[in-house]
Amino acid sequence: MKKTIILAIESSCDDTSAAVLCDGVLLSNTTASQAVHEEFGGVVPELASRAHQLNIVPVVDAALKRAGVSTDELSAIAFTRGPGLLGSLLVGTSFAKGLALAHNIPLVEVNHLQAHILAHFIKTEADDHTAPNFPFLCLLVSGGNSQIVLVKSHYEMEIVGQTIDDAAGEAFDKVARVLGMPYPGGAALDKAAKQGDETKYNLPRSKPGDNPYNMSFSGLKTAALNLIHHAEQVGEELDIPSLCASFTAAVSDTLVPRVERAIRETGCDKVAVAGGVAANSRIRADILAAAEKLGAT
Repeated sequence: MKKTIILAIESSCDDTSAAVLCDGVLLSNTTASQAVHEEFGGVVPELASRAHQLNIVPVVDAALKRAGVSTDELSAIAFTRGPGLLGSLLVGTSFAKGLALAHNIPLVEVNHLQAHILAHFIKTEADDHTAPNFPFLCLLVSGGNSQIVLVKSHYEMEIVGQTIDDAAGEAFDKVARVLGMPYPGGAALDKAAKQGDETKYNLPRSKPGDNPYNMSFSGLKTAALNLIHHAEQVGEELDIPSLCASFTAAVSDTLVPRVERAIRETGCDKVAVAGGVAANSRIRADILAAAEKLGAT
């Protein structure tokens, strides 16, 4: 039986990535990050798209070589269509289309957020993990999106709740930047929070509106930034680790109760976490504890 080999190209934000999969098994994954954004403390869209133009050819070439695959062996080329930064997406899309046309290879468009969720099904040659059974709940928290999704199949997903304004990751990044932490700030903020007292600063938690699963991080972000700026203006020394711990606790207290409610009301006994904020140690621990309390995994 002929193997299905897919080249996947991702350029939705500031990382240029290419991966090669054979029958669902990851053969290679190559990423070029963009240091150009560090001095600005956040992604500059125009600079991101220009960096993608420089990186995409060597990244794709490296991914194919590491996988030991030629373009003639490809069954399809997948690319991120959106959501993401328009200029960055155009670079990946244009390259994928050109390569597909040149070699007469089918093209597959991919939704960035659905890909976050379905990444739980990717296997490596040395990986014996078990993919979640359908249906399952997925907490998707990234720099641009925060959602609770009921995943019924590979093709059927229902958004149960989502942020009505800022994403959790955007709030983390903005607070970290104002505190002078290196970009990207999520990891540095997480590390600092482990040394702090989360009860020292009283930060707000969003209240549900018509949809009890929806969330908001705009008010929390503004409260944290106002606290920082006020301390600067009056010459007050902030307890940075405790502020990071208090802020992280507020984000987790916004996300986790909604996931708990979704577990109870949907009856799903499987919970997955996806997106960059999934790397936050406090949020991961709280989700795990909540799932175990309710008999989910």
